[in-house]
Amino acid sequence: MTVPSDANTKRIKALVQNHVELGDTVEVRSEERTEDRMMDVTGEVTGLEPAYLELDGRSLAEGSVRYDEINSVSILESS
Repeated sequence: MTVPSDANTKRIKALVQNHVELGDTVEVRSEERTEDRMMDVTGEVTGLEPAYLELDGRSLAEGSVRYDEINSVSILESS
């Protein structure tokens, strides 16, 4: 699932929550929009937090991804 370029955080959160389920293994491609850097993160969805997608039980500082940084989400393994 690719996030539309004009999507705001609320819409991105809804798109992600409709696409993945807890326990899915996903690859998240995120883009720091201010610097145009791409980042790939792979992990198990362990939480759909208010501000970020929690992967492998990690906090934002440990590798989870804020919704507004998500460019695309691919499900590698369904729960």
